[in-house]
Amino acid sequence: MINDYPQVVTIAGSDSDGSAGMQADLLTFFAKKVYGATVITACVAGNSFGIHAGVNMEPDFIAQEFKDLADDFKIRAAKTGMLADSKIINSVADNYEKYDFGPLVVDPVIITKHGDMLLEQEAYDTLVKRLLPMADVLTPNFFEAVKLTGLDDQDPDFQAKAAHKLQELGAKNIMVKGRHDSDDQTEVTDYVLLEDGSTFTLTGPYFNTTHKNGTGDTLSAAITAELGLGKSVEEAIRSGKKYVDACIKNGIDVGHKFGPINHWA
Repeated sequence: MINDYPQVVTIAGSDSDGSAGMQADLLTFFAKKVYGATVITACVAGNSFGIHAGVNMEPDFIAQEFKDLADDFKIRAAKTGMLADSKIINSVADNYEKYDFGPLVVDPVIITKHGDMLLEQEAYDTLVKRLLPMADVLTPNFFEAVKLTGLDDQDPDFQAKAAHKLQELGAKNIMVKGRHDSDDQTEVTDYVLLEDGSTFTLTGPYFNTTHKNGTGDTLSAAITAELGLGKSVEEAIRSGKKYVDACIKNGIDVGHKFGPINHWA
């Protein structure tokens, strides 16, 4: 039957070197055996040394992408990635409210894993106001959770407190990823708060490697794929964590500096 096959969509930017963004999402969808569609929000030119140019899509174009997918496909789950400015964020939120694309996984691309800010203040404010309350699953990295909550990152209970505060902001299920900015650490622990109030942690090894580009994109894409396959949020998160760890552990030697993870893992 037409449209019986699981279909999901990534709403994100294109990364020309293939390590992150939409390309990482599509590789993850392929590995998870779901059909991946795209709503492109921006294009960046870059490689393993860095990003060197970028172009944002106009809101009208983004709206047309949503309409065309809704007219022809049965999207069962979706995720957002890098949304560069307020116009784009508002366009995505408006269209997600208009069309039924299933549960939404929001990867709040605000701050890098090293703590560098990616969004201007206006875009950040719009993301918090419009997109966070729409998130069925929210997957901030450690520094994004700090920025979003304003809590003390030295508090040993930071992740738990941050997750509850993010739930108060409207997100249903929250995965606060563990801090991983020290070469001395051996493990990373993520904290998960589900909509029903239950919690659990996921601890995995810390891999000291320069090939980690697209880790956050891949995690949120893997969760989206599992939701598209009909899995519960908890099952999707656990599976996503396991997949990403395997992708990092079984690396791929591509790029001279900060390379990708291995989606074939």
